[in-house]
Amino acid sequence: MELNDDHWTAWTELAWRARKRAYAPYSGFAVGAVVVSAEGMPFAGCNVENLSFGLTMCAERVAVGNLVASLGRVELVAVVVVADTEAPVSPCGACRQVLAEFGRPMIRLVGRGGRWEQFSMEQLLPRPSTGILGRE
Repeated sequence: MELNDDHWTAWTELAWRARKRAYAPYSGFAVGAVVVSAEGMPFAGCNVENLSFGLTMCAERVAVGNLVASLGRVELVAVVVVADTEAPVSPCGACRQVLAEFGRPMIRLVGRGGRWEQFSMEQLLPRPSTGILGRE
């Protein structure tokens, strides 16, 4: 799938809408995300906090869960993550590893006022399948 500006704009708007539904009563830090299948189907997610912070689900992993529940295991081609911050925020390490499980998508991080940065999966998580198993 060819990624163009119209796609990125639509996916970013969808991520901002998802962010509005975030459940973040403890941190007050709402995040929205969209993951896109190779067929161009977008799936949104928002962070869902828990009093036991380790049980909090990040927006990126919620979006991946929505995609898997709908389509099964598919390849991701794009990810958008939005937050109301001056500089765009990056996915946490756990989210980077989960995203890498589903391909090597382009990842666009968007902050307040539309400021964005874009990275390949390899830039955010080099050698994702090496881990403790030592495989490539």
